[in-house]
Formats: sequence, structure tokens, C-alpha cells
Amino acid sequence: MSTRHVKEYVKRVASIDQEQYPSWDLNRPLPKLPVPDLHRTLTKYEDILQPILTPIQLKKAKELILDFSQKGGHGEHLQELLALEAETKENWAFSWWLDDMYMKIRLPLPVNSNPGMVFPKQCFSDRREQLRYAARLISGILDYKTIIDARGLPVDRARHNKKGQPLCMEQYYRLFTSYRVPGIKKDSLISNNSHLLPDPEHIIVICKNQFFVLDVVINFTRLSEEDLCTQLGRICKMAEENKEGVDPVGILTAAYRDRWALARGKLMEESTNRDSLDAIERSIFVLCLDSAVPVTLNHRNSIDEIQNNVRDDVSLASQMLHGLGTRINSANRWYDKTMQFIIAEDGACGLNYEHSPSEGIAVVQLIEHLLKYMEEIRRKLVRMQSICEIPQPRRLQWKINSDIESDIQAAAENIDRIIDDLDLYILRFERFGREFPKSQNMSPDSFIQLALQLTYYKIHNKLVSTYESASVRRFRLGRVDNIRANTPAALEWVRAMIGETDATDEEKMVLLRKAMQRQTDIMTQTILGHGMDCHLLGLKEIALEHGLPMPAIFEDESFRISNHFSLSTSQVPTTMDAFMCYGPVVPDGYGVCYNPHPGWILVCVTSFKRHHDTHSDHFAFTLESSLLQMQELCLKTREPRTVLLNGERPNGGHKNGARGDERNMSPGTRKSKLVRQRTMPFPEVNGK
Repeated sequence: MSTRHVKEYVKRVASIDQEQYPSWDLNRPLPKLPVPDLHRTLTKYEDILQPILTPIQLKKAKELILDFSQKGGHGEHLQELLALEAETKENWAFSWWLDDMYMKIRLPLPVNSNPGMVFPKQCFSDRREQLRYAARLISGILDYKTIIDARGLPVDRARHNKKGQPLCMEQYYRLFTSYRVPGIKKDSLISNNSHLLPDPEHIIVICKNQFFVLDVVINFTRLSEEDLCTQLGRICKMAEENKEGVDPVGILTAAYRDRWALARGKLMEESTNRDSLDAIERSIFVLCLDSAVPVTLNHRNSIDEIQNNVRDDVSLASQMLHGLGTRINSANRWYDKTMQFIIAEDGACGLNYEHSPSEGIAVVQLIEHLLKYMEEIRRKLVRMQSICEIPQPRRLQWKINSDIESDIQAAAENIDRIIDDLDLYILRFERFGREFPKSQNMSPDSFIQLALQLTYYKIHNKLVSTYESASVRRFRLGRVDNIRANTPAALEWVRAMIGETDATDEEKMVLLRKAMQRQTDIMTQTILGHGMDCHLLGLKEIALEHGLPMPAIFEDESFRISNHFSLSTSQVPTTMDAFMCYGPVVPDGYGVCYNPHPGWILVCVTSFKRHHDTHSDHFAFTLESSLLQMQELCLKTREPRTVLLNGERPNGGHKNGARGDERNMSPGTRKSKLVRQRTMPFPEVNGK
């Protein structure tokens, strides 16, 4: 990628924005996140409790809500304190939300927090081709970082409700400057932005569990792709020569956070280790050169003999999510680093990212831009001038005592247990995609969310607390709040769909549209800064900060149940065949990440095997039937303007639909492929 291509990209996107949204003043600061109205929040809270509590639990919860909302009571006092807090902060919710969502969570990062993203698989004929691809990727990332550093990224815009409103871009600026440091009871998110220290000019390359410093700028000159490829070759050779007896220090970052904090403290006692940790923490990003993964780890049989050596979706997703175990690539990582790009010898490529600095929207935007421009540069064969003499890459050294060796062993055993426990399935649903709900005047996201509610009820005979991220980037330092699909309207519709209530198809359709409208209303209120979850969190945290007695509403089991997200969901759309996955957030829950294409939908479902009531394959099969049941209801009750099935456009053909080998399956095979196993995303509903 050249400077000219970067400038062309910025100019092109900026001109589109200017043409579409001329009325917004980008020089004005974004508004602050408002403090929602107390009584509206409590009304919403009571509403979402109704479908998930028993009658006795609900009766008590209503009494506590009423008491909390009394004039001159606890609620009003905390609301006043919160309003004062909002006056003094750029974003009153930011720190509390960050701590509650990430920093105070003590679970290991792989599976539990860090998402994995799978890129389109490459075909490398040899190691040199792998390294050329890696060099091109490094160069492309550095070009993108140049735009970020110059604050030159075109500003993202809202697509719904006050369309064109500028969105906060701070998440992009944290991608290559942030690092998560483990702590006892609470981690810290630190920034490499400093006026005292020079900007980092190196990345970390991990190969065969060994760490190397690769300087990407030497004597004020950035390395060319050819030079980067040469340096990567040297690293591979150094790693191969020293692969025996290596202490897999990286696996410590996969430990429980308190244990990793203690182990890090032991490492810091040695100056050699301090230097190595500093090099990793201050690096721009991490590149993991993974070993090839045997196809015996596939979770399905090959479709035909031609694909005997093709890895399946779940194998690829697992590699990006957790590395497939310490015997394969799980130790070839540093999970605290925000951006870890993964390129394997067999062509598997992707990303593992530490979630606390940024939502999926910023990451996916980067990846889509990066992959498209890498392909363009590959075709144009753009070359940069090489530097004549390049110093050898530097291997990071570690001094490991027996105590730290025990920590490494414990961390390795623990992550292997987590990996063995994870149940990951991937559904490629090919009967229709996002164009079908749109043809019915329905939101594709709301359509899928209600399908998930129907699916959960079919399996477990109840609804549960559901999490779906909604962007609040219209405001300074905005991250996300929660859209809860488990509404009374959703429950009424679900019960009608499974025959618990006597309803005609027309009545079911009325209930569906009612539930969908409620879902849309919640989404709209949330993205405009009037969400419920962050507000309740703020009221709870302000009481703690002021040393006040904790109100009973936050001590009751109803509050715990409302925050036990058995369905953790996220829409992460991409324009190419790339997808994201993550683990459940509670032991008895599901993680569901979906990517709706025009003519098909990719869904990643995760659960834990140790909980005998959750099975990812069963959830995926049931979701498939729910989607088809909803489609059938729509077609029965209304003549659609344009019905798009199997990715077909009105004039025939396919656009961004399933790949050819998947569309042309024999009639005897399933229309949706189910295998074991968060573009241009929608900024308002964004993912992990």
C-alpha cells in the first residue's frame, strides 16, 4: 500500500460523507451522554423483568422499584448525585461501564472476553508466500495507523435517527496505543500515547512461542514489504533453531487475571523480564506466525474428496479464538495486547483482539479496509525502496524461575480445560438473508433477535436476560448500552408461535410486528442516550462512591437475574466472507454472533459443555427452524413486494450470497450447512 492509495481512500470516503451529510458541523464537539429520566428507566426495568421472573420474584421486585422511585427517596437522591457527576465528566458512564464490563472481570481473556475473527483463508504454496502475505499485512496496517495518528479517518456517521450525525472516533485511536495490564481485583487499561516517550516503531512477532522485536522504522525510514519479508524470514529461522525447551511465557496472559497479575509481579523482579514486557506493552501490535493445524481437528467430515485437506469453519474460528490448545498455538499469543494478527502456515488468517479499548465496529472497519487494499496492492505490485543494511530482529529474553514455571504450567492446564469445555457451532443459513425481512418492511436485526427469543423459548421453555450492544457513539467517549429483546411483547408473540395460546396466523403476525416495534423503540431510545442498563449501573456506582447504603433494589435477586445474560448476542456484519466469534458470558448461557448477508446469514453459537442443558448444535438447528417458521408466517399473511430467497436478486443471480460450492448442494442435503464449531458495519447495532 502506498501513500497515494491512503490519500485516495481518505479523499474518496470523505467526499461521500460530505455529499450525503452537508449540514453537520464536524468542528463542534460531540454532546455529552445525557443522564436518562429516572422514572422512565425504572419503567423499562420493570418491563424487562416481567418475562424472566417468577410471580413471587416479580411482586417483590415491583415493591422495591416503587420504594426506590418515591419522591425524596433513595432513587431521587442518587439521580441528583449522578447529574452532578455528569457535569464534571466527559462521559459519566465511561469508567464505570469499562470496569463493570471488562476491568473487574477476573476470568481468563481467551473465550470469555477476547473475540476471534476469521479472515478469508489464503493458499500459501510455501513459507515464503506466507511471509510475503504477512509483510503486506504489516505494511497495510502501518498505512492505516498513519491515518489514525494524523486524525485523518473520515468521521463515522449515524445511519438511523438524526441520520448523518457524527459519531465519536476515539475507539479507532485506541487500537494501536492501548494495552491491558492485569491487576489484583481490577485490571488497568493504559495508553502508549505520551509526550515524554517517542512513539513506538516496532511490532512483536511471535513464532513457535518465542517473542521477537521487529523494528518497522529504521533511521526514520519505514521498511518496505521486501525488507519486512526478509526480517520475518530471519525470525522464523531464529525460532526454528531454538524451538526446544522454550518457556511458553505467553500462556500466562491466558490465566485468571489475579493469577496473571501475581505472576507478572514475579516476572518484573528481573530487569531482563521488565525490558521484555515493556517491549511487548509498547509495541504497535502483535503478529502471530502460527504452525499449521492438522485437518484431523475438523469437526465435520469433508463434503467431497477434493476438500479432504480443507479446514472447516470451526477449526478456523477456534484457532482465532483460543489457538486450539497449548500443544498447537494457544501459547503463541499475548492476549493482553489489543490487536493480535494471526497468519498460519496453512493459510488460516485472522485476529484475536482484547476487547476493552474498542467495540467490533472499529476493528471490522480496519479489517475490511485492510484486506481490500492488500488485494489491490497485490495486483498492482507496488514496491518501496529497500534499506541496504537492516539489523537482525531482536529476540526477547526471559529469566524464569521454578515459581514462574509452575505458574506457566497451571495457566496451560487451565486454558486447555476451557478449550475442551467450549462447544462451538457455526450455521450458514442459506434460505434467505437480510433482504427478506427488508422486503417485509422489517428490521433484519430485530427479525434475528426475535428468532433468537423464539429459539431459546423452544429449548428452555422461558425467556432470559438478553444482551445486544447498541452504540452510543453519538456522544463523547461513547461506547455501548444494551438492547434487551426479552420484552413482554416478545414473550406474548413467542407463546403464540409455539401454540401455548390460541392465535391465528394473522394474530401471530400482529404480535410479531408489535414485538418488533418494541425492539425498535428500545434500540432508538438506547442509541439516543436513554438506555436503561448504564443508568442503573451509574446509580449503583454513585452510591458506592459516596459511601451510601446500597438500595435494596440492587441487592435483590431480581437485579442479579436481570444481569445474568444467558443470551449474549451481537451483530457483526462484514461485506466479505469473514466473521467473528466469542464465548458465552455466563456458565449456562450462549454466545451468538451473527453476520447477515443479503442472501444468507452466518451464525456462530457457543456454549459450555459442562452445563448439560446447553448444546450449541441444538440451538443452531432450532434457530434454523425458527427463522423458517417466521418466514412462513410472513409469506402466509402478507404478499411481499419482493421475496428474495437463496441470495437471488429480482433480476436473477447472486450478490454477496453463499459461495458456489455451497449453493449447488444436492437436493438431499440440508439447505443450511451446520458445522461444529461481530465491511461496512451498522454503527448503531455493533458487536463484540
